[in-house]
This record gives sequence, structure tokens and C-alpha cells, in this order.
Amino acid sequence: MDEGSFPKPVLIYDGDCAFCTRSVNVLKRLPIDAEVTAYQFTDLELYGTTEDRATHEVLWVDPTGRIHGGAQAVARLLISAGGIYAAAGWMLRTPPVRWIAAGVYRLIANNRQRMPGGTAACALPPAARGSVSG
Repeated sequence: MDEGSFPKPVLIYDGDCAFCTRSVNVLKRLPIDAEVTAYQFTDLELYGTTEDRATHEVLWVDPTGRIHGGAQAVARLLISAGGIYAAAGWMLRTPPVRWIAAGVYRLIANNRQRMPGGTAACALPPAARGSVSG
């Protein structure tokens, strides 16, 4: 396999965040053909990204190696699911919905420890998470 070329898309999320994990578990019920993995168990360098970015937003790496983050990662996942999900994904990619989705995503991501299922660990940087149980 060439570097930057993958057999199928990959969704990378923060596995230490209970809210993120629960959200991804809902998304995994969609008919997608993608690898879904926590960044903690992923060779981020292989995908051309960093731990800093993976803790900041969910990532969708397409088979060409292009990375989409945040609301656009969710949009790409929905598009890959097809049908009505794809229509929702395309809507999330279209301005002004794209801009609104980015703002809503950032608001949720910045407050994920307060969301249902969120834990105090969600608010901590990765290096400090080992000392908090969730």
C-alpha cells in the first residue's frame, strides 16, 4: 500500500472521552464501510495527523489520505452511508449550513465534558487523563 493510500476511509476519535465514544457508537450503526478507531490505538503519523488534532476534533481520513475534521468529518461519514444520510452529509457541506455546523460542532466539542455521557477526562489534555477515572 502506498503512503497516503488506504483501502477504505478511517474515522478517528478520542477514545478517552465517554461522550465521543457514545457518539461514535451511534454513528457505527449507519451502513458505512470505514474503519472506526480511537486515536489512542492508531498510528496517527501513518494518517498524516497528530495527537493534538485528534484530541481537538473527530477525523475522517479518506482513501486518498485527505483528512476532514469536525463537522466535515461527520458530513463525509454521512455521505459514505448513502441514501438519506448522504443527503444530510451533502447539506452539511454546503454553505451556510457548513458554517453553522462548524460552529455547533466546536461548541459541543469545547463542552463535551458537560454533555450527556461526558466525563471530567474529556476536558483534560491527554497527558493528564491517566489521573482521572471516568
